[in-house]
Amino acid sequence: MRWVNRQIDRSGRILLGSLPILLLVLLYLFLAAQRHAANPMDKILPLPTGMAEAMAALLFQPDQLTGQLVFWADTLASLQRLGIGLGIATLSALVVGLVLGLLPPIRATFGPLVTGIAVIPPIALLPILFIALGLGETAKVALIVIGIAPVMVRDIMAHVSALPREQIVKAQTLGASSWQIMIRVALPQAMPRLFHAVKLALGPAWVFLISAEAIASDVGLGYRIFLVRRYLSMDVIIPYVAWIALLAIVMDVALSVMSRRMFPWAHGASH
Repeated sequence: MRWVNRQIDRSGRILLGSLPILLLVLLYLFLAAQRHAANPMDKILPLPTGMAEAMAALLFQPDQLTGQLVFWADTLASLQRLGIGLGIATLSALVVGLVLGLLPPIRATFGPLVTGIAVIPPIALLPILFIALGLGETAKVALIVIGIAPVMVRDIMAHVSALPREQIVKAQTLGASSWQIMIRVALPQAMPRLFHAVKLALGPAWVFLISAEAIASDVGLGYRIFLVRRYLSMDVIIPYVAWIALLAIVMDVALSVMSRRMFPWAHGASH
């Protein structure tokens, strides 16, 4: 049987997907052991015991200045910023994408503007945002929104504009107005695509969040990583990066599960 025809069941996918991760972990442990055998004070590749000791203080010991558990305070601050940014971007993408995708005159007027904004590197706007909005939470959230919303708008707009014309004609034949077509025809079909767009935006959203926190913040996962890098504290940086990856994976899986349960008809081909 050709490989292109091979189908893998769920347990097989889990097993095959875990193998590269396991190999990377084993490779890291081997290299770390080699470096510590040559130099017990090596800080570049810390051993698991060293990372556990460093993280224990951040996890369970309150900070002397703030009285907070540093790791959980960083996580909560970052998730709040990410959640607000994703929420605003998602709502904007849905509303603007529906309008642009369904109404050709509006698309012809504002489509080029959305495209122009989408191709601007958001990081280049960071100094402007900090100058205009200050160094507070607003600028950090705004960077996430500006970074992902235009791309999500373009995705929803393209999806809605590509809906079969027959559906629009039939709805108009039954007396539906443009507003009713948007709500009853376009919106239900755009929702699964919206979940997909949010999943694709998760990675860039984390990048913009970490960038903003690294430049102007006093709490957050990105802030902590860039704070301890000056001390070469890889025993903190590596667990923080792994935690960010785990959070992103959990979000991605949660969105996939929600989409399948809410819109099973959109995933019929995968069953």
